[in-house]
Amino acid sequence: MEFGLDLIQQNKNYFNRLEFMKKSKRRMYAPPEDSDFKRLYIGPGLTKKERKMKEKILSKEVRAADLTKAKSVADLVAAYGNMSIQARNIGLCAKVYENMLRDKDRPTIFLGLAAPLIAGGLRKVIRDMIEFGIVDVVVSTGAILYQDIFQARGYKHYIGSPDVDDALFHDLLINRIYDTYVDDEKFADTDEWIARFADRLDSRTYSTREFLYLLSRELDDENSILVTARKHRVPVFCPAINDSSIGIGLTEHYRRKALKNEGRVVIDAIRDNYELTQIVVKSKKTAGIYVAGGVPKNFINDSVVTGYVFGRNTGGHSYVFQVTTDAPHWGGLSGSTLEEAKSWGKVSKKATKAMAFVEPTVSLPLIVGYVLQRGLWKGRKRLKFRWRDDILESI
Repeated sequence: MEFGLDLIQQNKNYFNRLEFMKKSKRRMYAPPEDSDFKRLYIGPGLTKKERKMKEKILSKEVRAADLTKAKSVADLVAAYGNMSIQARNIGLCAKVYENMLRDKDRPTIFLGLAAPLIAGGLRKVIRDMIEFGIVDVVVSTGAILYQDIFQARGYKHYIGSPDVDDALFHDLLINRIYDTYVDDEKFADTDEWIARFADRLDSRTYSTREFLYLLSRELDDENSILVTARKHRVPVFCPAINDSSIGIGLTEHYRRKALKNEGRVVIDAIRDNYELTQIVVKSKKTAGIYVAGGVPKNFINDSVVTGYVFGRNTGGHSYVFQVTTDAPHWGGLSGSTLEEAKSWGKVSKKATKAMAFVEPTVSLPLIVGYVLQRGLWKGRKRLKFRWRDDILESI
């Protein structure tokens, strides 16, 4: 039955095509008289203009990766650019990153971080992006920054398996992040450490940028994301900080202060918007890198739109790329295409952009490895952000 329906549909398609050709006088390639495919074509063949167009479309061949010649991550990613499917997209993301870094107008590069990146082993990769000056502003989920703090305090993540008895793990005070384990007792200790730190601060409002900068001064770990950001004065924002174990620590601080009827630390979420948008409007150009998606992606993109509050329309990001596993057809932000972002004015109509639908623990090291091994960071001057409370006086 299915085959019969298929045949009927094929015949319909053929006759519809034939009718269209007759009406439009469309000429297509005519195969030899004895060809089995003669029925698919009509007319004397392609025009010169059409053949030229066809040759242009078929001008760039797919090149197979030659692993005997790829001597580095950079070589492999460059080869990816001549392949297909997601390999090519990783190559394109790397090329977009290269264009960002080579642009003489020196765009401000915003890095948006989501997903279990520290548990996945990307802490050093992200830290090196800051250390080598290939990002200028970081916007992250709270979980990523919390786990950076967790490791900076000497605690670790452990290799495990997703196939375990989670009820037993609960009783053993072990937390599981897919195939990675952490000690829940050490988490509780870190929550308490954050609460005690907040207890020592002045009772007033803070943006997450200011709060995280002050907290980073309590840490001493050269491989820490927050410590490296402090060292180079790279602003770090965490717009959903309460949705993390940092938020748990701050809730503990809140309760203690409330019981004593004392003042407390207040994280001003809108001040984050205000500060980040100032960076956008004071930048000659902007660029975005989105690892996964979530709140950081939207927060960075919304700061472009919010520019109108300052009487500025920046035109959107000039460069942007994203690595994610979320698909566009569900309608969610994490998988939404960068093309869609043009309709909001978040991405420039002429932006250089790319998306690779590859899980970040695989894709990000490849792209960053390409940049570092090609030396694309060399000669790029760091931005100097001069803050007076919540006012960005200059970049």
